[in-house]
Formats: sequence, structure tokens, C-alpha cells
Amino acid sequence: MNNIVLIGMPACGKSTIGVVLAKTLGKAFLDTDLLIQKREGDLLQNLIDTKGMDSFLRMEEEALLSIEVDNTVIATGGSVVYSDKGMKKLSQLGTIIYIELTLDTIEKRMNNIHSRGIAMGKGETLADLYKKRIPLYEKYAELTINAEGLSVEEAIDEIISKIA
Repeated sequence: MNNIVLIGMPACGKSTIGVVLAKTLGKAFLDTDLLIQKREGDLLQNLIDTKGMDSFLRMEEEALLSIEVDNTVIATGGSVVYSDKGMKKLSQLGTIIYIELTLDTIEKRMNNIHSRGIAMGKGETLADLYKKRIPLYEKYAELTINAEGLSVEEAIDEIISKIA
């Protein structure tokens, strides 16, 4: 169980931090959003738009349950915490680390909210999503990294020092 699983809000840096963390630690890298796109043969946003939120969340859960990796950094989609089964699987695979940022910072970073493939209900705002998801990230996290004001390298140093 030498995998590292990154969870957190969209735009908190899971994929960016994950790639560099994997290189730094000599691990493989897996992005679950890309895994879903590959399995389903379509972009996340198209899947959400055409199949609906419930179907998308089911696809995400199936993708999570299919993961069998070793020595890998896994970056997850922000909605991964909606699946208890999926999160159980991820916790069996490795250490779950929550990349924490304020809503303000996430809003500043997020400029492609309508094309990014974010699992949001109709009329739901980023603030609504934040309020709903934060308790779930906190529930499932084994470690929390407050990445507020940190560069990618500083966030990675923080992760490495906490897992050491």
C-alpha cells in the first residue's frame, strides 16, 4: 500500500501536484478523470451533459473500483467523495491526502467552470459545492495539506514531510 491518493476541490492542484509528486518520489501517476474519459470514450463535461449527474457519478465509482495499482500517485476528481464504496477502495489502495484551499482561492483559479467537467447540480454554485464537499474531504482524509499560498514545490515538500 505505497500509493498516495489526492482529494480536494476542483482547481486545488491535485493533478499538477500529483504529476510532480510522482516524479519526485519515483512513482507512477494516475488521474481518475482521465481514466473515466478513456473508459467512456468521451470528455467529462460531455458525459455529465449527455448522461446526467447520477450516471456520471456511477461511471466515476466504477472507474475507482477498477483501479489496481502499486507505487502510484492517484489524483482524483473532486466528486470522488460522493462514493463511499469508491473512497473505501481508495483508502485500501493508499494514503488519502486532502489538498485544502479556501473557496476564494478556488474561485480565483477556476476560469473554465463550464467546460471543466465538474459534477455540479443545475443551479448549484461553486460555494454550494464547497459547502457540501468540505465535510466529505475532511471525513475521508488521513492527512490534510493546507496549500493556501504554497507553490507546487512547497505543497510537495509538505506532503513528503507528512508521509515520511
